[in-house]
This record gives sequence, structure tokens and C-alpha cells, in this order.
Amino acid sequence: NKWNKIKLYYKQHKTILLAGLFTTASIITLMAVLYSSPTAFSEKKPSKDISLGAFPVDIPTMKYGFAIDTFQMTEGMIESGTFLGDILHAHKVDFQTIDQLVRNAEDVFDVRKFREGRPYAVLATDTSQTADYFIYEPSVFEYIVFHLKDDLKVEKVEREVTSETKTAAGRLESTLWKAMTENGMSFELADKMEDALQWSIDFHHLQKNDEFKLVYEEKYIDGQVVGVGMVKAAYYKTENNEYYSMFYEGETEDGYYDLKGRPMKSTFLKSPVKFSRISSHYNLNRFHPILKRRRPHFGTDYAAPYGTPILAVGNGVVTIASYTGGNGNYVKIRHDKVYETQYLHMQKFAQGIRPGVQVKQGQVIGYVGSTGLATGPHVCFRFWKNGKQVNHLKLKFPPSKPLPESEIPAYNEYRDQYLELLNGVAVPAPIQDTPLSDKDTISITEDLVIPEPEEEKKGNP
Repeated sequence: NKWNKIKLYYKQHKTILLAGLFTTASIITLMAVLYSSPTAFSEKKPSKDISLGAFPVDIPTMKYGFAIDTFQMTEGMIESGTFLGDILHAHKVDFQTIDQLVRNAEDVFDVRKFREGRPYAVLATDTSQTADYFIYEPSVFEYIVFHLKDDLKVEKVEREVTSETKTAAGRLESTLWKAMTENGMSFELADKMEDALQWSIDFHHLQKNDEFKLVYEEKYIDGQVVGVGMVKAAYYKTENNEYYSMFYEGETEDGYYDLKGRPMKSTFLKSPVKFSRISSHYNLNRFHPILKRRRPHFGTDYAAPYGTPILAVGNGVVTIASYTGGNGNYVKIRHDKVYETQYLHMQKFAQGIRPGVQVKQGQVIGYVGSTGLATGPHVCFRFWKNGKQVNHLKLKFPPSKPLPESEIPAYNEYRDQYLELLNGVAVPAPIQDTPLSDKDTISITEDLVIPEPEEEKKGNP
């Protein structure tokens, strides 16, 4: 009958059935144990061990390309007056080895350029012996590895940088800097914005309710924001005008162009100093505050903090880099047969600036100071045309050559992509209009209080 058949089947397959029941019970028990553990399947606190069969394997902590768990690591910041030899000798590296490392580093990194506040690390397998590696970070984008044993190799490692396209917009209420920070933008982005618009916008005479939009690159390392890249497109609107600037990589030259493919770049920059204010204009009937009499002022004074870089406003050759009692440290540049420029009261000259040296537009030639006859940090900027000093703010210069006709279709396509991004950015609502006097003209800097600079002595070149 049916029951006898079942008993017969059980006797014939008894071993298999018992094995199956045991396996099932084991699986259920194991699952109960796992799910009863507070750390089981936790995503918030992942284990550093990987189970490889019955053997746990630790995941090493990587930094600077090393498994730092296998070293004793000492980290610090470069302090004022600290040299490479000071740090290495403290970690049992002898002076002969230090000397060889300095020579090996010549084509990789200038060890004299250690900067205060930059991070470093020392890796040692045994702190009672000579350390194995010294790592210095000159910037967030790279680090230098000194191999302290064996071949004494010195190498530069560049971190992988990714970028994302971002947009931003703002409206001026008091200063450009305030407008940018209130909208989550950085000083670095303000600097890049000026790079894009410096030939068309006078950043020393910005006005309330001016508005701007930007398309730019934001840089990342390991998912962390590390800086601002290129401003790809910029828009600036004043009461009377609108300005567009698009960065385009042409077949022969890269640069910023307007909507019609005409270069934004002109023969000269509008100012030799970024983020400054005009403290004294070109004025043939100026009342001298020290001499207490009328005396022509043939320059335009740009007030800025000590050490602010001074830029060559155009390509040219340095004809003078010297000192006089009135001018202080000053540089004069001949740009062509017609134009010359002069920069007075420098704190110091930039490295390599001397007569006969060729300079490029935007190159740093010195730093703002108050040498000579000056009561505060500023640069007195003078401009010659055909041997006569003139007011450069009133000059009009011939435009640069436009893009070749063959490149215009490609440029227009590129331009339209960025115009769409700019048009999609909303500018904050207008601020209620209030009349402004000349004294209310907005500066790119906020609350910059610098003493009124004084003119150089009569008769200085």
C-alpha cells in the first residue's frame, strides 16, 4: 500500500535525507547568528578586513602611494626659517646624504622654495634608524618624494585632478568681492573672472546693480574641491553695456573672444594691478599734499596692499629697472616705437627683471610698495605716447586680429553652447536704486583703507 512504499523509500534514502536536514539546519543557525550581530551587514562601519576563506586580510591605508600602516609616520607643517636639512637631520639622515639629495632634486624641485605652512611627512620603518622617505607638498596638486636610502631618488608625483562645469551669478550692492562671497564664490574665481574681462571692464569703477554670470571649471582631487579652473564664459552687464567673453581654443591661438569671434585681448591691460583702487588720477592741475602747491600729476595711482604683484600691461623690453629718491624702485618698459610705460614706488623687482629683458603682457615685474616719495603702498603708473606722458584711461588702441573666417563656424557652435548655460543662470533680484556720488563708486576690494600716496619729486624720469 501507499504507507509501505513511503517506509521503503525512507530506508533506501535515509542517509541523503538526514544530510539534507542537517545542512538546512546549519544554514538557518548561521543566518540567525549573523543577523543577531550589531555589526553584521553594517554599511556605516565597514570592516577593514576582507575574509579570504578562513583568513582575514587587512586593507592597507594608502597615502602618497605608500601603505603607511607599515611605517612610523611623522607629519608636520614647514615653519618659518626651516630648511630641508633641518628636518632630515632630525630623522637621522647624515649631511653627506642630504647634500646628494639636494643635487638629485635639481631637475625636480628647488629645495630653496620650501614655503611656510605647507605640509610634509616622514616615513620610517624604524625610528631609531635613518628614515626611509620624506614627502613635501608644494601644492594640493602635487608632492615631492625623497628616497632617503639606496638610490636617493627624488621624484615629483602629480595627483589626479578631475573637473566639473559650474555656473555662478551675482549683482553688485557694495563690492564685487562681497557680491561673490555672498553667492558662495571664492576670491580665486574673482581673479579668474578679471582674467576673462580685464580688457573690456574697468574693475576700478564698478557700479551698484552691475550684474555678472560665469561658466567655469571646478577642480577636484579624491572628491574634494581644490580650486577653480578656467572661466569658460563670462557675462557682465553695466547700466549702459553688456559684455561677453568666451574662452576658445583656436587652431593657432587660444584666448577670450566676444560673440562675433573678435579677440577680447587688446594691446594693453587697463591696469597694472589687480584688485586695487585708483587713489589719484592723471591731473595736470593737482594740488600736491606735501608741497602744498599746484603741480601736474602725470600718472595714475593704484593703491593696493604691500607685496601685491605689479603686471606689465603689454609686451615689451625693460629699459630701466633702478632706484631714485622720488620714484623709489621703478621699472620702465618700451613696447614699440610709440608706447612706453613706467611703474613707480615698487617694494622690490620681480626675479630676473633688469634692462634688456623681454616681458609679456600680464607678467609680474615687481611688487607694490612705498619706496621713494610715497606715504602709502601704491604704484604710480605712467604712460608715454610718442615721448609724451598721457592719460592712458582715455586712449583707444587698435583691436587684435579676429579669428580666421575658417574657424568662425566652429567658434559659433562653441559659443552657442556656453550662451545657453549663461542664459540658464538666474541673477539675484535688483537692489532698490539709490543715487550714488563719485565717492560711492564701487571698488573690487572691500574696506581697503590705504593712506593717500604722494607724488614723486620733480625732475625724475
